[in-house]
Amino acid sequence: MKIISWNVNGIRACHKKGLVDFVNKENPDIFCVQETKAHIDQVETEARQLHRNYAYWSSGVRKGYSGVATFCNVEPAQIAHGMGIDRYDSEGRIVITDHGPFDLYNIYFPNGGSGDERHAFKQEFLKDLNMHLREKLNKGREVIVVGDYNVAHQTFDVFDPIRLSKVSGFFPEERAWFNSFLELGFIDTFRYFNPMAKNRYTWWSYQDFAREKNRGWRIDYVCISKGLEKYLTSADILDTVEGSDHCPVVAELSFP
Repeated sequence: MKIISWNVNGIRACHKKGLVDFVNKENPDIFCVQETKAHIDQVETEARQLHRNYAYWSSGVRKGYSGVATFCNVEPAQIAHGMGIDRYDSEGRIVITDHGPFDLYNIYFPNGGSGDERHAFKQEFLKDLNMHLREKLNKGREVIVVGDYNVAHQTFDVFDPIRLSKVSGFFPEERAWFNSFLELGFIDTFRYFNPMAKNRYTWWSYQDFAREKNRGWRIDYVCISKGLEKYLTSADILDTVEGSDHCPVVAELSFP
């Protein structure tokens, strides 16, 4: 099973830059996008399902903002548009799909960089998400969490860790949250196969030729609960793929 996650930074714009060709070439079983910046009725027909059999969108009340969508070939047993907390769910940040052996969380985590209010909102989101996931894991469910976490974890996940330690997304409290998230029982699949890899990023600012200079951040992840470790076969960053200021990330699992 191939799972790909990509912050497309506007699905309508990414569609014009070859999104369908990318999906057709990679042929993921599950394809998750974040920051759609659109409601489903605002996008071209082809982009509503991306040649997958099923599509589940969660869009923010505010148009042109946030939004996630999960596309898959096999119909999930259950679907939820959020984790039941309205102030997060109204921003269209989560789609949860039940795929039998696991629940998949497609999440666009908040960006806390616009001021104290949004920083506080992000910290509350991170805390509440961990509480929600802990309860899910305690019930015996396996979980995969994909998306744009808007948090870089380790010093080699950003191009300038000293300077960026004072920037939202790499604050000490955010990195501490990532530690606590992993301690719930999650595996960062890219690091599982590439424990010391440096200069591998998933997001680059559009400013100052950051992508050309590879001055990036690794903030997009596929993380799995430890019960799925035995099925994990590969994980990578598709950092040559363009069409957004982020690039896709991928993990593959082999179930009996």
